[in-house]
Amino acid sequence: MFYIGRNQYNVKYYSFLVISLFYVCNCFAQDTVNKKNWLTGSVIERYKVLKTDEKTKVGAYTAFYKRRTLIASGNYSKGVRSGIWTFYDEEGRLNEKYDFDKSEFLFLAPLDTATDIQFKFDGEIKVTDRLTRPLKPGGIYYGFIPFVNAFKVPFDTEGVNMNYFDAFVELLVSPGGRLADYKVHLVSRAYQYTQTISLSLALFSEENKQFVPATLNRQPILSRIFIRCSVESDGSLDFY
Repeated sequence: MFYIGRNQYNVKYYSFLVISLFYVCNCFAQDTVNKKNWLTGSVIERYKVLKTDEKTKVGAYTAFYKRRTLIASGNYSKGVRSGIWTFYDEEGRLNEKYDFDKSEFLFLAPLDTATDIQFKFDGEIKVTDRLTRPLKPGGIYYGFIPFVNAFKVPFDTEGVNMNYFDAFVELLVSPGGRLADYKVHLVSRAYQYTQTISLSLALFSEENKQFVPATLNRQPILSRIFIRCSVESDGSLDFY
């Protein structure tokens, strides 16, 4: 009668486990595809999607400003952001940490008053009042990319020097934390051009329309966010 010793049995058992894990990992690796996409003229995102559904993001996600400066990092699970995400400004400074599983801000950098993003609030604000600005998961740079991307000037830019144009994206955020209105103020002194253009909120996903509302003495209030943008030669917008 032939007997397999305990040590020999263990070696075969563990060898089987290692080989099985290798094939399982290999199968998972083959089920995803690496993707990259330019969100704006200066921001590129890198992520994975399922081979069977290229609209479903999975695993690690990163976004870079001018290919080198990390501005967003986190993970997707079945197309949904999950866990803790970290966001930075265009200079690589930590801007925000947000837990998407708990819908909770873990870190918020103090607002830079020199930024090209400004806020306005309804009502009279007193010095003694406690005021908080509206918040968007993604920070004041990465989080506002969808609103900058949505607009293109309503005229042919051929022969027009777009360096003479400025644009101000205006977002109206309700006390309930919903995007209530989206408009763009387009201005050029050189061309004596001023126009305000409203666009449909249907352009944005439900996720993009969700904010944490501004508060006055702990009570939610109506607020407006203004994002100053440059106008590119093709009529699209980008951050200054």
